[in-house]
Amino acid sequence: MSIRIGNYEFDGPYSSLENLEDRSGIYSILCQRNGEYNLIDVGESATVKTRVANHERNICWRRNCQSTPVVAVYYTPNLQQQGRMAIEQKIRGYYNGIPCGER
Repeated sequence: MSIRIGNYEFDGPYSSLENLEDRSGIYSILCQRNGEYNLIDVGESATVKTRVANHERNICWRRNCQSTPVVAVYYTPNLQQQGRMAIEQKIRGYYNGIPCGER
């Protein structure tokens, strides 16, 4: 399954971290409301699964989602951190008012 976030096709959304891989990519934290997914955070990491599992903003994710937050991932095996950060910024620019995190 996949979901479009900005101009990118992300894998997911997944409710379990077991579905994530520990490789480089962009992660999006989503909250389902009224049958639609709302973006509440986006970030990048060289090890997505570990980053999401240990993220310091998970309190913000839970505070901004009445249900359980889910995650979607756009894996970027050929990008270094600078390239991943550029994609993250594009997504942040596309959405107005992402409640968790800033860059």
